[in-house]
Amino acid sequence: MRSALTPPAPRDSAEAELHPFGRPAGGVRQRLYRVIFESDTRAGKLFDEVLIGLILASVAVVVLDSIASIHAKYGGLFTVLEWSFTLIFTLEYVARLICVQRPLRYARSVFGVIDLVAVLPTYLAILVPGLHALIDVRVLRLLRIFRIFKLSAYIAEYGALGRALYESRRKILVFLSFVLLVVLIMGTLMYVVEGPQHGFHNIPTGVYWAITTMTTVGFGDITPKTDLGRFIASLMMLLGWGTLAVPTGIVSAEFTAQKLRPRTRHCVACGSDGHSMSDRFCRDCGAALPPVAPLPAAR
Repeated sequence: MRSALTPPAPRDSAEAELHPFGRPAGGVRQRLYRVIFESDTRAGKLFDEVLIGLILASVAVVVLDSIASIHAKYGGLFTVLEWSFTLIFTLEYVARLICVQRPLRYARSVFGVIDLVAVLPTYLAILVPGLHALIDVRVLRLLRIFRIFKLSAYIAEYGALGRALYESRRKILVFLSFVLLVVLIMGTLMYVVEGPQHGFHNIPTGVYWAITTMTTVGFGDITPKTDLGRFIASLMMLLGWGTLAVPTGIVSAEFTAQKLRPRTRHCVACGSDGHSMSDRFCRDCGAALPPVAPLPAAR
């Protein structure tokens, strides 16, 4: 008998990675699991494609129902459709909980939370009507399209972008802190220079003007009237060009650094090559892959 301190076999680790919520050993639950969670089967892919169609239709209903003229004409139909979608998604959510061995783990996962939030607004809208619009969160469930249609290249690019942003988080935080400091100072300065008579009624209004000017949006609802105010506005516009360039350079530099990292990994247990940087276990023997060594810091 294996001791509790003995690490699980590599095959068990690979199985847990492939089926994190637990795949039933057999019976009706296993067949239901294959349809709902395994999109590589014909029935599973058809199920996911139908589900995507229902999600798009439900989001379209919510968007159209928010238009007053359309709501006045088809409001009753939209209500029936929305409750129909909600009942279908509720049954689907319950089926997902039933067919896995660890339902609590699924309920706490990202997709589990999204699936729950997708059905709650309709029920809560009975008490708080404004929550009905939150049904649009269902569009997040379309992230499954990457898994359904095997768009692995897009997943890799999405992961590269996420890693670049994560590795640059401190630099971006410092940059945003500097931007907030600048807009606070410049907004306060414009409040002092222009004053309420020119639309700058308070410091928050000045900060709002500084943000719209620095980001080169410039709504034009508040504009300086004095020569000194226009000079400050000109500086803000020129500063806005540099503001847009800095975060782009930060993320681009991180992308370049990622290209210098090794593309594949080697399994020390069986010698298999070609594993991606995001893999945790060997696809041939199931052994845990060695951790990715970070690049040395630039001097």
